[in-house]
Amino acid sequence: MINTNITVINRLGLHARAATKLAKLANSYPCSIRAGQVEPLVDAKSVMSLMLLAANQGTELNFIFDGPEETAAHRAIVELFETYFDEGE
Repeated sequence: MINTNITVINRLGLHARAATKLAKLANSYPCSIRAGQVEPLVDAKSVMSLMLLAANQGTELNFIFDGPEETAAHRAIVELFETYFDEGE
């Protein structure tokens, strides 16, 4: 299990397009991926659940990766955030 915090750095926060990219990436891994600020964390493979987090720029989200390929999933999601969801800023 990997437990990490990731800060939303893109200007628009975790909006619909970013949430869709995150859920699509999360769904490409067989492990469980949960995210949020407080318990209960939400399923990061669900666009609607991610949207309900209402995570604006600067929000710190806790992610828990558990299961097969958790390390690869962790790296990929950290990279997605670090590259501003391929949106430039």
